[in-house]
Amino acid sequence: MIKRENIYIRDPFVVPAYEEKKYYLFGTTDINCWNNEKATGFDYYITSDLENFEGPFVAFRPDKSFIWDKNFWAPEIHEYNGKFYMFATFIADGRNRGTQILVSEKITGPYIPWSIEPVTPNDWMCLDGTLFIDEAGQPWIVFCHEWVQIYDGEICAARLSKDLRSTISEPITLFRASDAKWTRSIKIINNHECYVTDGPFVYRSSNGELYMIWSSFIENNVYAVGVAYSKSGNIVGPWVNKEIPIFSNDGGHGMIFKTFEGKLTLAIHAPNKRGKERPLFLQIDESTLDCENLS
Repeated sequence: MIKRENIYIRDPFVVPAYEEKKYYLFGTTDINCWNNEKATGFDYYITSDLENFEGPFVAFRPDKSFIWDKNFWAPEIHEYNGKFYMFATFIADGRNRGTQILVSEKITGPYIPWSIEPVTPNDWMCLDGTLFIDEAGQPWIVFCHEWVQIYDGEICAARLSKDLRSTISEPITLFRASDAKWTRSIKIINNHECYVTDGPFVYRSSNGELYMIWSSFIENNVYAVGVAYSKSGNIVGPWVNKEIPIFSNDGGHGMIFKTFEGKLTLAIHAPNKRGKERPLFLQIDESTLDCENLS
């Protein structure tokens, strides 16, 4: 067994398997995920109590035909129409960073490429795609248009085909990083302030409200998690950001799940320091996400 505090992982994503009473923990597991070295793949861990884990186990290893070879980031696992789909970020020399979708018959993998190509625009630098199914059953990808290309990072959305193999609409911008009062510029490039968007995750509350958590930076380049609220209750918004982050202690790239006891839980990595990232699970309630007082 491995203790939670001894697991290196960024961008943790928890999948509860209710019949097994086990949680599957995925995330960025390459210790060399930032540099120009060849990427390894994605691993996962298994736990019944979110403190003691088995693993790591292999979820994905690329074969020679896989076009991506660096920066394997932020895998998310979504069960959809009886299969398990991995949304993950990749890059390669001569290609922009993007999200591709992989598939497996089992939660444990092995995952193999599924989407025809990246489901984010080829001419954009993108990352952190997540799956959202609207009330009509239409799948969407929600993702970040990256600050490294446009300075002020954006959260965008596009419709996916029902088989999740391609997009079927042009992306729309939901909001920009600087729209949130709590974000701060991390640097100035070409006289532009640079604001980060990371890790969007969409959550429908028990009363039908639609929220999104996402990550950026506050003062002194401290990583934080904010929350936005869709005034229409639909993915297209308009979206309004809560004035202060819900977590501001140098951790982020969060997702939300319910424990087997029904407790709403925020999963993040913390601290946001290279090589020191660990999974952290924080109990929250829906009032934590409440943005109704925003105009």
